[in-house]
Amino acid sequence: MGYDVIVIGGGPSGLMAAIGAGEEGAKVLLLEKGTKLGRKLAISGGGRCNVTNRLPVEEIVRHIPGNGRFLYSAFSVFNNEDIIRFFERLGVPLKEEDHGRMFPKSDSAQSVVDALVRELGRLGVDVRLESPVADVLYEQGKAVGVTLKSGETITARAVVVAVGGKSVPQTGSTGDGYPWAEKAGHTVTELFPTEVPIVSHEPFIKERTLQGLSLRDVALSVLKPNGKPIITHRMDMLFTHFGISGPAALRCSQFVVKALKKAADGAVEMSIDALPDATQEELFQHFAKLCKEEPKKAMKTIAKTVLPERYAVFLLERAGIDPHASAGTVGHEALRAFVRQCKQFTFSVHGTLPLEKAFVTGGGVSVKEIEPKTMASKCMAGLYFCGEILDIHGYTGGYNITAALVTGRLAGVNAARYALTEKSRISGPTGQTTED
Repeated sequence: MGYDVIVIGGGPSGLMAAIGAGEEGAKVLLLEKGTKLGRKLAISGGGRCNVTNRLPVEEIVRHIPGNGRFLYSAFSVFNNEDIIRFFERLGVPLKEEDHGRMFPKSDSAQSVVDALVRELGRLGVDVRLESPVADVLYEQGKAVGVTLKSGETITARAVVVAVGGKSVPQTGSTGDGYPWAEKAGHTVTELFPTEVPIVSHEPFIKERTLQGLSLRDVALSVLKPNGKPIITHRMDMLFTHFGISGPAALRCSQFVVKALKKAADGAVEMSIDALPDATQEELFQHFAKLCKEEPKKAMKTIAKTVLPERYAVFLLERAGIDPHASAGTVGHEALRAFVRQCKQFTFSVHGTLPLEKAFVTGGGVSVKEIEPKTMASKCMAGLYFCGEILDIHGYTGGYNITAALVTGRLAGVNAARYALTEKSRISGPTGQTTED
């Protein structure tokens, strides 16, 4: 037989799987359809590669709203602290930044990719680039190898599918693996974009009134029809020519996608609390005091003491106040209306950018059909899945990559153990396998 383990896909989870299988002493082939390994790793974290996150496991699971709980078993075997030790051992020391995000001290994603590729070489893993897989082969309830698009067939005792989802297709994630999973009897749940900019047809968006404006540390909410928040994320955000983007918007996006499915009129309300540390009453008192102390000052001058000027002018106009009006001429009712806008500027959103523009794919191979400690298929012996092809999705900040590295490691190690057990099971008395 050709190989013990074939790993399809040279992204984060595929590289980890190939290394894990190599460490177990298996004969491993890594197939990558592109011209180089680790393309998604190389562009992650703005080219610095946010390798993992140092928060406690419970927190990490909380930051993976898409089936994060499935990973508890995996984390009991190999977790984020193990990822940190793994990279230190490969000569890539990491440093911690805000919110527990871990980056290489070199600030270079390429140093992470290079270390993984060196380790593949050290373990004697065969790597073939520009080798797209056409199909995974199954016989008598077992994975037995792959056929390449070139027509070549390569046999193996175990196959690890690590081809990613459908987001960031320029790195090679074009959804190749879903048909192979379905052919093995797996359910692929509906795919949708997550961590994706949000689209709005509001006039102020179409007119680009706020385009390019960043708001720092605001509380952005997706609202239910009754006006109560479904989710609130407190982070930075950005107004664009098509809607909103930036960390807070990306985190809210999957909730927008789900809420739009239920929305009768194709719109969902969102709201921005630009000053989350103050109550409405505190803000009102603050502005009332300023207006009284400086009655001749223009309202926009007073408003911009706590808000970016463009946003201050925009909200004043929304509240029916002329930004150039003298503070002393503005009544309490108008001032309260302005404070309401500061605390709860509500607007409609109508969708997101497409899956191709998303950072992360929601949906995928159902985790109900995967063994949580080994990443083995429950439908087909010798078949393993890892990384973004699985129906697991987290927020950006090192959570998806942690899921990819952990599931990759488990898939590779267990694929190798399975393959080597199969090999010894069918070995003759001389130790020669009857198939070799």
